[in-house]
Amino acid sequence: MDKILAAAKRIASARRSRSPLAALSSELVPQDEADGYKVQRAVHDLLLPQVGSLVGYKIGCTSAVMQQYLDIPHPCGGGVFAKGVHESGAKLRFGDYVRVGVECEIAVRLARDLSPSEAPFTAEWVMEAIEAYHPAIEIVDDRYVKWETMGAPTLVADDFFAAGCVLGGAVLRTAAPDLLTVAGRAIINDTEVGRGTGADVLGHPHNALAWLANHLAEEGKGLHAGQIVLTGSLVKTVWLNAGDSVVMELDGLGTVAASFRD
Repeated sequence: MDKILAAAKRIASARRSRSPLAALSSELVPQDEADGYKVQRAVHDLLLPQVGSLVGYKIGCTSAVMQQYLDIPHPCGGGVFAKGVHESGAKLRFGDYVRVGVECEIAVRLARDLSPSEAPFTAEWVMEAIEAYHPAIEIVDDRYVKWETMGAPTLVADDFFAAGCVLGGAVLRTAAPDLLTVAGRAIINDTEVGRGTGADVLGHPHNALAWLANHLAEEGKGLHAGQIVLTGSLVKTVWLNAGDSVVMELDGLGTVAASFRD
């Protein structure tokens, strides 16, 4: 446990100071992803005074394009915190991040708890727990000297690039289009730079939500009514420059926008 806490302190310190994190020393690096999630929970405890309460989760590596980009063949989860959730139109400071990027996502807001005692979860089951969908910009941060050398366990320990989100208006689940065919477009400074569909997210975004619920259940944890889950990017991560304006368009779910000023 001492190694878990020591690794968490190293990661949390880098997050607070916005200093690029170098590879952890051999005695601190998580040995596998299970250890990585233990460190992640300790990081959350250390950062809560700065980032606010845990209000949901992000799921990374849910699409082929992102699995290939990160060379990780399965989903990974991270936390979403109150102070990192913004409304569409947010004007954010470029300098608040180490190397900021954005992703085009379908977010869900839960209407009820998904407790670990209910596992295993299926896509059909978790769908019934969804209150609404939001078009979303996931904000990611490359907080590393060289992320390609960090390894999945350390990336998991550091919330898998998570740095917040921008949410568009809610669309009730009962009024939403078929997510399989929802097309998403990433637009930077009025130029389209990527597109994908809901089917690119583990075959369906509900599959991603079921993965998360089952993953948390293995740790004895659950999801809760009102929480937000970012289900994974429809496009490859877009890294930003200072002054960039971002719009994500998701057919049938609406648009969401943000800018990253100097």
